[in-house]
Amino acid sequence: MQINVTKPFLPPLAEYHAYLEGIWRREWLTNHGPLSSELELRLKEYLSLDYLLYVTNGTIALQLGIKALELTGEIITTPFSYVATTSTIVWENCTPTMVDISPDTLNIDPAKIEQAITDKTSAILATHVFGNPCAIEEIDAIAKKHGLKVIYDAAHAFGTKYHGKSAFQYGDLSATSFHATKLFHTIEGGAVICQSPELLKRVAEMRNFGHLSPTEFGLVGINGKNSEAHAAMGLCNLKYIDEILAKRRQLHQRYKERLSGLPVRFQSIERDCEYNHAYFPVIFESEEILLHVVAALNLNSINPRRYFYPSLSELNYVRQAERTPISNDISRRVLCLPLHFTLSDEEVDLVCRLIHRSLKY
Repeated sequence: MQINVTKPFLPPLAEYHAYLEGIWRREWLTNHGPLSSELELRLKEYLSLDYLLYVTNGTIALQLGIKALELTGEIITTPFSYVATTSTIVWENCTPTMVDISPDTLNIDPAKIEQAITDKTSAILATHVFGNPCAIEEIDAIAKKHGLKVIYDAAHAFGTKYHGKSAFQYGDLSATSFHATKLFHTIEGGAVICQSPELLKRVAEMRNFGHLSPTEFGLVGINGKNSEAHAAMGLCNLKYIDEILAKRRQLHQRYKERLSGLPVRFQSIERDCEYNHAYFPVIFESEEILLHVVAALNLNSINPRRYFYPSLSELNYVRQAERTPISNDISRRVLCLPLHFTLSDEEVDLVCRLIHRSLKY
């Protein structure tokens, strides 16, 4: 049996089927149906948010954010994230300016942001890496000082709290993903979280082709809507989210205990944070050791992931002027171990035994 780095949480089939029966009765499959609207409401209630829009996926959420905030020119961002963070900036005809990361938190290093700001800079787009919140106060202070917008790529941050509030509540806008690999998912999906009703209205119009009415268009939009079948999965899964978060916390702690004493280190979690344990990254002493461990795990049908590799500063469509030695180095040495709801303690112990054995070669 394969042990993969992640595995979708699936609710009881009968619960999902009950939602599908309602969809069949109503014959309303998409275009802001009742389940999509209910999911938005339930998510706002659970996360204590004022403004949230359910969209097609996390990438569309980022695109809508860049467009709605009317960003142009250069956007300061992190080289240590999933490729969508950078490619979305490029897709929206802006230029990503890479700023290196903290070797401890793995998030963008706020101490290096100001020196990257130019007269063409319009925003900071920072990722809460592996669900660990950024240095939010420092980033927001820099943005206010220079008149910049702030977008947080919060694809991993569902359930993370910072100073007692959802990580989604910070910045001008947050974009998150509800992809099947995430701890909360709607099969495919995502959300835009705004801090003002005016911005929410603009994103809502953009999400639906720019419609103001069936025959009137107010601005350029795209198809960023999601379906009733996807929303149904989200409504099912939201019922179990506290159980999911608790299980991940327990597995995370077991990993740390079983790997203690080894020549590896772990991501430092930001202070004043209630962490969601979205991933379990391990940083090895060298890429050679990492590859040796991966080979040993693969031989035993265990599939970790080099997440994130390569450093986005090495993409061929990114300016090569910025040096990001820490991200380049970390990306070669970091490995995410299997972590999901149905992972057993015995499987965690097996992964850890194999790592122990590999590091003694």
